Formats: sequence, structure tokens, C-alpha cells
Amino acid sequence: MRREGEMNKRKLRRFALCAMLLALCASADAQQTGKVARIGFLDSSTASGMAVLVDAFRQELRKLGWIEGKNFTIEYRFAEGKPERAPELAAELVRLKVDLIVTTAAPQALAAKGATTSIPIVMVNVGDPVAFGLVASLARPGGNVTGNASLAPELNTKRLEILKDAVPKLARVGLLLAPGTSITRDLQLKELRPAAQALKLKLEEIETQIDAKGLERAFQTAKQKQVGAIMTTAGFRFLTERKRIVELAVKYRLPAIYSQKEYVDEGGLMFYGVDSTDLYRRAAVYVDKILKGTKPADLPVQQATKFEFVINLKAAKQIGLTLSPEFLARANKVIK
Repeated sequence: MRREGEMNKRKLRRFALCAMLLALCASADAQQTGKVARIGFLDSSTASGMAVLVDAFRQELRKLGWIEGKNFTIEYRFAEGKPERAPELAAELVRLKVDLIVTTAAPQALAAKGATTSIPIVMVNVGDPVAFGLVASLARPGGNVTGNASLAPELNTKRLEILKDAVPKLARVGLLLAPGTSITRDLQLKELRPAAQALKLKLEEIETQIDAKGLERAFQTAKQKQVGAIMTTAGFRFLTERKRIVELAVKYRLPAIYSQKEYVDEGGLMFYGVDSTDLYRRAAVYVDKILKGTKPADLPVQQATKFEFVINLKAAKQIGLTLSPEFLARANKVIK
């Protein structure tokens, strides 16, 4: 009986030990589950300029169960209008050992990819990620990069079509080009030149220094070349000077179509392009999937599906442009 009692005690001790080990494992799992994810956010503009879009991104994360300060934090890095700072800021985020990096455009995505091959990268808005060498293909990105493709080069073609429909007898369009060469510029010109030819429009390419004097000279050149409308190549460099560009379009009475809605917010005539808010929400969905264990290589790059066409009638009146009811009916939004 004594021997049986000792055996029972040993069994109880073993059981207690197993229970304790299980409790420790459960505690470790709970700690792992309670880990606070660190998201790096890399952008070329400013915190105030990005506030609306960043808010859309955070709202979508909230819907997916992420609570800022509780299970995730964001490390923001804004280049303040100096895109050349992107590699330095990307390297900073890598040193912080963030769990994931969100990049807002091609230069930031390239900088992040150059800084790490292991930390997942989610692109919010890149025109052609394959051409930039960011992914192997849209369907199978491979590597550590995925996100959204905004179709920026193709959208320029659509903007030309809209300009032709808006301006009676339009023959010449002035295209403001940022100085120097870049993949972004080359891709857009590759689309725009044949599109202008197909629409029987003469594309006047105007090299533009992006400062007050340079922009004024560009609009003077446009007038000298007798253009009937104007547009800029898509990208951040012109966006930073959008207020001045919009003012000059009014001053020189030139109809213009823009690649970002912010131009219309400053009083510009027309915007046609992707719904940026939608892209930020979709980026948040990919962030959620990756933080929960999905590999970026297994998430196909998503192409933009929501587009907006906004017309500002106040701007049309300022330059004496009359737009037909049929043309106005095509817009998602008309500002009166």
C-alpha cells in the first residue's frame, strides 16, 4: 500500500510539473499574441499634406481589428519634399527593425527595397512596379514587395482624351516635364506621344524648372507655342508646386487636367485619376494579411479599380471655358 501511495505521489508531481509547463507555454503564446507590431511609413511629402490619406489607412486598420498603441504603432518618415532623402529614411526604418514598411510611391519603394530584402514592403501607389524592377510580375511578385499598381502611364492617355473633349478644336497640348531623366518620366512619355498622335494632337514638351520663375517661364513658352490646354506629368515634384501651377493656368487662361485631386482642391480645373483613398485602404488590407503571417511573395500586386473624374466649374468660368452638359455628366463630382 505504501509503495502504491508513493507511486501516486510521483504521478501527481509529474502531473503538476506538466501543468506548470503548459501554463508557461500558454503564457509565452499570450505574450507573442500580444506583440505590438511596428509599421514603418515612408513618404516624400509632409505629415500635414498626407493627413487625409494616412487617416484612411489607419481607419481601415481599425476595421480589421488593429488598435494603435495597443497592438501596433507607426514609425513615420516624411522626406519634406526632398525625394533624395528616401534611401536615408528607409535605412533608418530598417535599423529600427520595423515589422513592415509602407511606401507611398515608386522612389520610396525602390529605396526600401534597396535597404532590405527581408522586411515586407507594401506599395500604396506605384505606376508600373514591373518596369521599376520592384516585382517580377503582378501575379507573382516574388521577393519582399507587393501592394498596388496605379496604372499612372496609361491614365495620362485618358487625360489627353478628356482635354480634347473639353476644349473645342484643341490642336496643341503643352506638357510640363520635370528636368532630368527618370523611369517615371520615360514611361509616361512612352504612352503620351503615340496617344497624342492617335488623337491628332501636337504634344509640346516643355522642360520646366520646378520653382516660381521656372514655372512662369514654362507657361510663357506654352503661350508662345499657342497651346490650347496644358497638363503635367504625374508625380510628386509638380504636386509640391500645385498652388502656383493652378494660379498660372488661370493667369494664362489655359484649361488644364491634373493627375492628383489636390490640384482641384487648390482651384484647378479638372482631375482624372485613381481614387487615392481606396488605394490606402487596400494597402491596409495587405498590411493586415502580412502581419498575420502571409508572405508578400504570395500576394499579387493589385491594379487600381476605382477612378475619379472631378470638374471645377468655378475654374472653368475664370478662364472663360464653357463645358457641355453631356461632358459634365461624365464627372463623378462637379464643383460649382
